[in-house]
Amino acid sequence: MELKGKRVARVEINAIGDVFHELWKGNPHQIPNITPTNIQNCQTHHGELGTVGSILAWNYFHDGKDRVSKTLIHDIDEENKLITFHVTEGDVLELYKDFVVHLHVDTKGSHHIVTWTVEYEKLSPDIPDPDTLMEFYTNITKDIEAHHTK
Repeated sequence: MELKGKRVARVEINAIGDVFHELWKGNPHQIPNITPTNIQNCQTHHGELGTVGSILAWNYFHDGKDRVSKTLIHDIDEENKLITFHVTEGDVLELYKDFVVHLHVDTKGSHHIVTWTVEYEKLSPDIPDPDTLMEFYTNITKDIEAHHTK
């Protein structure tokens, strides 16, 4: 069984792609107010919001448990509305040696597409693929869309 893998989740949203991208890039501390059942807290641990090299500390609820994570903003591509987060600490690393999340927003057309791509390396072959995390990202996306299209 392969230790390295990749998962992709795509969610169509109603024309709020620019807002969605800006929220994750420059205002992630607002996300817990939008989806409190999934994410309880987001704080800047190091650096400046919206800049490469900054580290965000997250408290979230996944698979029936309170979880924590620190993510390094590894890359921001404004032109393509792509942000890359690298998990540096937290519960995810109890299962995965490496965990990178790419968040891309395609704003062409009347319906925008949010794509979550996760690249990971398991610590052992018996570790499950992060399918429940992909569902988690999808749920967050739907909560943010609902909040902004009220």
